[in-house]
Amino acid sequence: MKRVLIFLFAFLILTGCSAKKGEKEITFWTLQMGDFAPYINKIISDYEFEHKDIKIKWIDVPFSEGEKRTLAAVMTDCPPDLINLNPDFTALLAQKGTLQEINSSELSEFTPEIVEALKYNDKNYSIPWYATSAITIYNKDLFNKSGLVRVPKTYKELASISGKIKESTGAYSYLPTITENDTMVKILNKYGVSEVKDFNSTVSINVFEMFKTLYQEGTIPPETITMTHREALEQYMAGKIVFYQGGANFLNMIKENAPKIYSQTDVSEQIKGSVGQNDFSVMNFVIPLRAKYKKEALDFCLYLTNEENQLELARLTNVIATNANALNDKFYNDYSDLTSKSRSISAKQIQKITPAMKQKYGQKEINQQVNNAVQSVLLNKKSTKEILDDMVKNLSVLSSQ
Repeated sequence: MKRVLIFLFAFLILTGCSAKKGEKEITFWTLQMGDFAPYINKIISDYEFEHKDIKIKWIDVPFSEGEKRTLAAVMTDCPPDLINLNPDFTALLAQKGTLQEINSSELSEFTPEIVEALKYNDKNYSIPWYATSAITIYNKDLFNKSGLVRVPKTYKELASISGKIKESTGAYSYLPTITENDTMVKILNKYGVSEVKDFNSTVSINVFEMFKTLYQEGTIPPETITMTHREALEQYMAGKIVFYQGGANFLNMIKENAPKIYSQTDVSEQIKGSVGQNDFSVMNFVIPLRAKYKKEALDFCLYLTNEENQLELARLTNVIATNANALNDKFYNDYSDLTSKSRSISAKQIQKITPAMKQKYGQKEINQQVNNAVQSVLLNKKSTKEILDDMVKNLSVLSSQ
């Protein structure tokens, strides 16, 4: 009992529930943004100067603890007022009824496609902060050695040249990390397959078969079945693959860790499917339903994510703004070097993301079962149709529970 009381006392201090009576102290959580403390502290200072009756208490939470702490916090009577989350966990909390709905009129300054993509059951529960959209990073020396003249734009085009690349260079075309997180689910969405009931459709089967053929023929690495995007990046920096799908931020890692490969590197648009849209990732803010200062938290959040503050964050980190005016700034139209070129490509991609993948109840389980199916298909355990039929059946049982 003593341990429980100590924990609760510490939690109350952490969330700001120990604030003095009558003081409007907004408790604000971010996920692993401590490296940008000067930037965030300046925003807080400027906001408090303009709002004399408000105090902002900023707490930076380690990324690995974000979901656990947030889930515990929103179930109390005194949660933080504003929390930085990813859309997956936001959807889970919205499904549990623990988040404040955001009026769409409050989100008019943000890119409409992103606002729409973040909806859960056609309602807004989050405020976009910043986004990333993967680009194609490629080794132009290996590409030219292959005798190819046009960078592939689709997975089908990439598959069609993979054999020639391997034969001409000894390198693999790419290492698709299709068993990591929601990678394969996002690829399926690029082919218009976004509902569980369609995961065993002819279109879906063809997508799985495309990767199976590449795997069985040895034109993508055997590690495809387990490796993450970080490990794929290491393969790129070692000159073992030609194409790498990743955020513009990875260019700095290549430059620092593999300067020779960086000198051979160029960038292009991300690989697409038949529908033609781009996938993306975004970080957002939510306001717990039980938060004490919901109105004030929203006002501060809109200040934090305004055009000026988003552009400043973009300059510091190379992320993509979600504020529509910031996204159209000249900062995103500069092609003076590789970094600015990649940033410009990413920014343009953010404006073509529909139809975006919608988060569903049990999304993590959906991702996991799709990834299990990928492994079974690549290893040719049964026919692709049988494997996908079994997966859809299992997921249908899950959704009915």
